[in-house]
Amino acid sequence: MRTALKNTRVFYGWFVVAASGLMLFFNSGAQYAFGVMFKPIIREFGWSRGAISLVFLMNMAVFAAGLTVVGKVYDRYGPKWVIIVSTLLVSGGFALTSFVHSIGQFFFSYGVLAAAGLAGTGVPLVATVVSKWFDKWRGMAISLSLSGSSLGAFVLVPLLSLSVLSRGWRASYLYLGIAVVTANILIALFVIKGDPHGLGIEPFGRGRADEGGAAPGRRPPPPSALSGFGLRQAMATRSYWLFVATMFVCGSGDFFATSHFINIATDQGVSPLLAGRMMGWYGLMSLAGILIAGPAADRIGSKIPIVLTFVLRLALYLFILKYKSTTALYLFALLFGFTHLVTAPLTPMLIGTLYGTSQLGLLTGFINTVHFLGGGFWTYMTGLIFDKTGSYQLAFLISAAAAAAAALCTACVVEKRHGGVSIDAGEGREGGTTDRPAYEPMSK
Repeated sequence: MRTALKNTRVFYGWFVVAASGLMLFFNSGAQYAFGVMFKPIIREFGWSRGAISLVFLMNMAVFAAGLTVVGKVYDRYGPKWVIIVSTLLVSGGFALTSFVHSIGQFFFSYGVLAAAGLAGTGVPLVATVVSKWFDKWRGMAISLSLSGSSLGAFVLVPLLSLSVLSRGWRASYLYLGIAVVTANILIALFVIKGDPHGLGIEPFGRGRADEGGAAPGRRPPPPSALSGFGLRQAMATRSYWLFVATMFVCGSGDFFATSHFINIATDQGVSPLLAGRMMGWYGLMSLAGILIAGPAADRIGSKIPIVLTFVLRLALYLFILKYKSTTALYLFALLFGFTHLVTAPLTPMLIGTLYGTSQLGLLTGFINTVHFLGGGFWTYMTGLIFDKTGSYQLAFLISAAAAAAAALCTACVVEKRHGGVSIDAGEGREGGTTDRPAYEPMSK
């Protein structure tokens, strides 16, 4: 096996990238499905939007907690069994969801079981698996794998909308679960490999030149690039908490859109199929955001693109407060979709610049947890706001204020290496040199 992998003309890491992208293709369908099924579930059971949004809050809370568990299990056992077990949980959760008859059953099947599984098949795990295969072109490899999520939304959301109209939401959840378990199990068994060193292969770009394009004579990074802050030390600085607040707002906007946009569009008389197509284009535009954000950050730093992201969101919230025609909704979906994944590559880059890379997984893991909790919380609150007011106007107004605050918080982050690596030695000082981080977004 090792000899075959060494002798292949194509570096095996690119197969890992392709397989990871395919896994995210179906994973994105699983995550975006909630917005598609929202109104059909209401029509069958008569539950309020707040009640269904509370299930989503539970899903996000379990998902966020699961990231830490998944990170520890992955570090010990590798990705194969993490993916297999997680996939069985996701598919089992979706299968049970297709048979629910009470809100309590929905809480368990979607809010707990499916959420626990999504933690082990989502972006954080995939990004970490891919990052281990690449030293050179790591950012590009991760971006290519994450593009599977965008393409999955573009293809699967319209298909799910059509399936709900023709087969019903129950059958649609069941079919999605079958597709996820089939694709992910095959990928985990036959393609995904967690560590190239275990197979006798060097990561792409490290060591001797070979068919994979490794760069000869690359020297190891200096000790200053490997040392850095722990979580307690980072929490003692202002910049870390400013960015944590920013990412809470980021998550709230992301999941407000993916969970409620189809509701918003159909409330304005847009057909479910057209609303599904809008959401599909939302997903595809997130791919453009990924492909632009990384190279932009290489040139001008991570802070400015993040600030511009929230300035654009502020403008879009104010725009949709006034205009809700079909054209306006399409424009909102396209431009908001562009911002959806911008912070995915920029978060580890910015945090690595500020605090070093030795504990980057831990530092970004806490931020990711806050991000997803923000998404669940605001999705629930917007459901309650609709139930109380009969519209999303107040939700858009609050979101606009939050986007402005997030832009201001990010602008106040000091984008340079913070001084001090000892918790007893002035960890709050800001200074020193900037070291560009490796991309390690997995929470641990």
